[in-house]
Amino acid sequence: MDLLNEYHLAGLFIGICTFLIIGLFHPIVIKSEYYWGTGCWWIFLLLGIAGIVASLSISNVILSSLLGVFAFSSFWTIKEIFEQEERVKKGWFPKNPKRKYKF
Repeated sequence: MDLLNEYHLAGLFIGICTFLIIGLFHPIVIKSEYYWGTGCWWIFLLLGIAGIVASLSISNVILSSLLGVFAFSSFWTIKEIFEQEERVKKGWFPKNPKRKYKF
């Protein structure tokens, strides 16, 4: 962490990690809706709350920032899970044949 601060790379590092965290959540949304439907939204709520608590309890700015990004990406995932269900309903993504749908 000292290396990042010494060479003024902290912002760049946070940006790259933010990009990777957000990118990681895209397939998570698709797979979560495919296997569990919208009923798993509460898991992302708990992950978001845990991320906020962890972010507030860590004094390192870089780690705290990344935990904040993780937390709010988890909250955004709740919205995306419900939108993913709509995309499945429209036929843009495949339905899971082992799961019952309400539509």
